[in-house]
Amino acid sequence: MDVPSDLGEFLKSRRAALRPEEVGLTPLPTRRRVRGLRREELAMLSGVSVTHYTRLEQGRAAGASDSVLTAIARTLRLTDDETAHLRALARPSHRPTPSRPEHASPSVRQLLSAMPGVPALALDRRNDILAWNTPGHTLLAPHLPTDAPESAATRPNLTRMLFLDPDYRALYRDWPTEAVLAVASLRQVTANHPHDQRLTDLVGQLTIHSDEFTTLWKRHPVRTCTSGVKHLHHPTAGPFDLTFETLTLPSPVGQRLITYTAEAGSASERALRVLQSLDRPYAVPGSGSRVGLS
Repeated sequence: MDVPSDLGEFLKSRRAALRPEEVGLTPLPTRRRVRGLRREELAMLSGVSVTHYTRLEQGRAAGASDSVLTAIARTLRLTDDETAHLRALARPSHRPTPSRPEHASPSVRQLLSAMPGVPALALDRRNDILAWNTPGHTLLAPHLPTDAPESAATRPNLTRMLFLDPDYRALYRDWPTEAVLAVASLRQVTANHPHDQRLTDLVGQLTIHSDEFTTLWKRHPVRTCTSGVKHLHHPTAGPFDLTFETLTLPSPVGQRLITYTAEAGSASERALRVLQSLDRPYAVPGSGSRVGLS
């Protein structure tokens, strides 16, 4: 990742989104040459010298204090997620990231197998699927082989699928919202792991093959989304409104477990039962256990 460039792009995008009157400034009657606030205006409102702020937009963040970053974040009206993102970009980690493929542990696979009625999957920080149980596979990617997560060469990636896999894309009834959330999450991860070559490769691939991704990436959305509702339409079981929860696993590399559940007595719960009827007895690859779902 080009962290200095990302810092400048992020600041410019947020500065452009603020109108002078929103921050108490009276715009002059002459035509403004920039959209949003000028650098000079933002620096003045933040109590920072124009030279210091300009260095930040140029990606030269060395020496930026907490108070300066806090003042700029406050002036730009950044959310908590965006403020944390600004700090990550201004103070990038220099710790190298291991490039070797990750795997779900036996205990995680056992946990997935122990949830026969709950679609669930294990992910790494890049959104690569490390393992899934049968309802998770049947819900999200029945068009892919069950053992696809077992090899790094065939392992599905949820973000890549959202933009480049027509079958997975069609699953989402509100695809534009999902796309923004996916890019916003990827922005956070890349800022926190700027030396992860596999993340860089993922962004590069999506930029080359998806104009929609490129447009959203340039807007620099940032948001943490660990729970909420997914509005889906399964090709066989029909529409779902499923609550998802993201659970952080005790892993030093940022692995997560995502589960999908339906409100009791709802049409979505009935649709999940239909989905269950499509499943066959299975074993999560590598778990050593079998679960009957019929």
